[in-house]
Amino acid sequence: MTRLVLVLGDQLSPDVAALRAADKSADIVVMAEVMEEGSYVPHHPKKIALILSAMRHFAEDLRADGWQVLYSRLDDADNAGSIPGELLRRAEETGASEVLATRPGEWRLIEALDAMPVPVHMHEDDRFVCSHKEFDAWAEGRKELRMEYFYREMRRKTGLMMDGDKPAGGKWNYDHDNRKPAQADMLRSQPMQFTPDDITEEVLDLVGDRFGGNFGTLRPFRFAVTRGQARRALDHFAKELLAGFGDYQDAMLRDDRFLHHSVLSPYLNIGLLSPLEICERVEREWRAGNVPINAAEGYIRQVIGWREYMRGIYFREGPEYPRRNALNHQRGLPDLYWGGETGMECLKRAVEQTRDEAYAHHIQRLMVTGNFALLAGINPTVLHEWYLSVYADAFEWVEAPNTVGMSQFADGGIVGSKPYVSSGNYIDRMSDYCGACAYSVKAKTGEGACPFNLLYWHFLTRHRDRFARNPRMAQMYRTWDRMDADKRDTILAEAEGFLDRLGRGEAV
Repeated sequence: MTRLVLVLGDQLSPDVAALRAADKSADIVVMAEVMEEGSYVPHHPKKIALILSAMRHFAEDLRADGWQVLYSRLDDADNAGSIPGELLRRAEETGASEVLATRPGEWRLIEALDAMPVPVHMHEDDRFVCSHKEFDAWAEGRKELRMEYFYREMRRKTGLMMDGDKPAGGKWNYDHDNRKPAQADMLRSQPMQFTPDDITEEVLDLVGDRFGGNFGTLRPFRFAVTRGQARRALDHFAKELLAGFGDYQDAMLRDDRFLHHSVLSPYLNIGLLSPLEICERVEREWRAGNVPINAAEGYIRQVIGWREYMRGIYFREGPEYPRRNALNHQRGLPDLYWGGETGMECLKRAVEQTRDEAYAHHIQRLMVTGNFALLAGINPTVLHEWYLSVYADAFEWVEAPNTVGMSQFADGGIVGSKPYVSSGNYIDRMSDYCGACAYSVKAKTGEGACPFNLLYWHFLTRHRDRFARNPRMAQMYRTWDRMDADKRDTILAEAEGFLDRLGRGEAV
């Protein structure tokens, strides 16, 4: 009996569960480029091109390995336009009566497959360190689901950077050492870039034709699209950039978009690399004495700590999680997130980089675009959809908890014990943005005062009932209460004026 084997665009791993469960001699792999997946949010053209090119290359690899592959291109005349539609079309074409699938990473697609009229046998995606069952067992009975304690369990499970049952170096976390501002360095290496081959060029033409109106620059396109290329990118990072990753992972520079970041997350999240192969390579560099412990630990924490933790939260909390709004923020997304005019240099640079690269690192996302959105009261659902749209590594299972939980506190404190908000001082300390800004980061009020300085206190006052008793925020409220009453009134009035201009669609 022939079965269809569904392989999605973020499941491009030769050992993915559905392929392991299939019979190469009898079953047929189905891969499909469909408009529904390309348009449920307005994805960045580079993101679409990365996935489609990687899919086409992966299909070639499967055929070379002896699989029969039915591959639907986006511009095929008989393309049904959706994953369920393509599976039904292929089932009728082949006589297959059931489908093998690896559980998708988004509730939206899980629900669509569950609703199909033919049986779909979904196998758990075991390309992760922590299974859903393991995460739920860890979370059960805990008052707070803090990532740090989960991360320690993942270290123990994997043995990464462990000396017996103790963490290497005597500490679990070296984040305190990872907060240094960076200086411009013309000799600093860049993440590895790749020249598009004929397959990718064909995809780029297709994406330009179908999605050219989406936010984002399509060319030049330099992403890896095969496992071999992704492994070369990992090797380059480990040798050339990893040593400085720890010290400068939070830094931002106007003329250096990548610093010491690996830009491996798109390849990891579509399956070209696995979390353990990345972390084991990083650990080897440290054990060989090539990189400091804070660099290796900091990077490994991102992969087996935050990434795995976010996936656990997403699936534990259920399909409605991305739409939570604990702070009842209702402001629409300002045009500046789509490249509209702004005098705020930090936001301008972060959005320009996002437009050009489909990438920005975690501090640009958390403490620039995310911090501003939280302070300004932007609806977290529309912000979630923006992040999901514009970043090449954004898939809902990892993006939604980072946005809704960590960045916007919209889950009420499941992910974070306090909101990630700051005035302009943090951005000034960690970047060179403020020196070129139309606003003054040193000005707390008055003409030209940094909007982050005004909005920071406005956020704290409007949410005082919720946060004043938070022990991590009490000092902020004591500082506010010690201010002169006239100064407090001025700050709030100027913040309101700024938000009014923002709401009217004026350039800010």
